[in-house]
Amino acid sequence: MSLLRQHAPADHADLPGPATEQMLAAAEERMGISLPGDLRTWLLQNNLDLPEEDVDDEVACCGFDGFPDEGSFFLGVRAMEKLYANHPLSGGGEWREEWIPFQSDRDGWMGQFIDARDGRIGRWFVGAPTVTGEYGSMAQYFDSVAEMLAKIADGSHPVCGVTEGRLVWS
Repeated sequence: MSLLRQHAPADHADLPGPATEQMLAAAEERMGISLPGDLRTWLLQNNLDLPEEDVDDEVACCGFDGFPDEGSFFLGVRAMEKLYANHPLSGGGEWREEWIPFQSDRDGWMGQFIDARDGRIGRWFVGAPTVTGEYGSMAQYFDSVAEMLAKIADGSHPVCGVTEGRLVWS
């Protein structure tokens, strides 16, 4: 997040503050699963739920578009809970209750999840096989996000740059 603040300060300024322990405990109770430590740490620093007045009930997930990439966004606690409860793959036998989504597109058709059993990061895309263990941990995943932001900042990312303090995808 410090790289986002440094290189895309206008985008960073739009983000809300952290979740509280009470918010996380209530979400865990409603979902019936404990959040892994890495996810908990992330949410206590960055609860990326949109303000209530900006939530669109017509879409599966709402969030701050364009970060970490074009067309997807990190989920806040409310959005995470909603997608966890209504995951598009949940009826097909491929989705497991220990997979907690933390990133998605607006439709919930693709995104990334953390496995609550071991902290590994996986990826789903409706209509394609689910990938488990894409990253060994959230730390490894966020290292890749930091590398991408560094490339954007130095102008070497092929499809993203920064204009007036905002990430701009081409």
